[in-house]
Amino acid sequence: MMLRLVRAPLLLVGVSVLVYAATEALPGDAADARTAGRATAAQLAKLRTRTGLDAPAWQRYLDWAGGLLRGDAGVSLLSDRPVADLVGQRLPATATLAAAALAAAVPAMLALAWIAGTPSRTGRIAAAAVTAAAAVPQVVVAAGLTAVFAGMLAWLPPVSLLPPGGTPADPRALTLPVLSLAVPSATYGAALLRGVVADAAARPYVRDAHLRGLPRWRVAAVYVGPMLLAPAARVVAVVAGGLVASTAVVETLFGYAGLGELLTGAVANRDTPVVQAVAMLAAAVVLAGLFLADLLAAATDARRSPA
Repeated sequence: MMLRLVRAPLLLVGVSVLVYAATEALPGDAADARTAGRATAAQLAKLRTRTGLDAPAWQRYLDWAGGLLRGDAGVSLLSDRPVADLVGQRLPATATLAAAALAAAVPAMLALAWIAGTPSRTGRIAAAAVTAAAAVPQVVVAAGLTAVFAGMLAWLPPVSLLPPGGTPADPRALTLPVLSLAVPSATYGAALLRGVVADAAARPYVRDAHLRGLPRWRVAAVYVGPMLLAPAARVVAVVAGGLVASTAVVETLFGYAGLGELLTGAVANRDTPVVQAVAMLAAAVVLAGLFLADLLAAATDARRSPA
């Protein structure tokens, strides 16, 4: 338990270094983006001094990390607004989108993993289909869903056009973004869990339960389900974090004003405090989910161990 408590913050520190290094590697800076190439060298130097961009990278990292520890994510280099306000304005929209996608993805993921992990011809076909579907890029999934449901069938609006801080006037506007997130997440998670299901189903006591004529639902609930609890929790944690990160593509495609669209614009304008805040939020969601999954795994192992 103590190791898990120490590991999570250390991982978060490591992620913060990687996030900061990645943003530092972006070509240009916010001063160039803010002036759109119309400023003189003296004006650019003055702007970099005012925003702190002229300080050494290590000093800016320490200032940024220290601010995060104090709950201060800094100020946008483009709008001079507090980053916390920008993130807070968009967070409810992304949280709603990610929660709806996760609610749709998890049952589908478990069902697909169960079918693909069974030792039968149907299971082998399902395994091949899940692996192939998991390899399809998310942008292709979004485009395909839009072409079918908004174009051919005209059942759903092709874009959401959600204003910052607003809510969809028509709930159907969420359907395509949710499906575009849920379908890749479900197939990816099912591909990860398929092997665990196959391994659990091949255990001698599971085969013995089938030979004793126990109903399938009882075998699944009593003999197989407990073995899948911890791995499934870890996969759900990874999928949940991936949903937060992958909203950038979906929100941009569908005009949904959430954190993903904010991140895309911040990267384009080299607004590094905003990029870093959104990236760290996504990383924190993943690490928190994995920590909870580790606790669940420890509790499950403790229940299995003999008294």
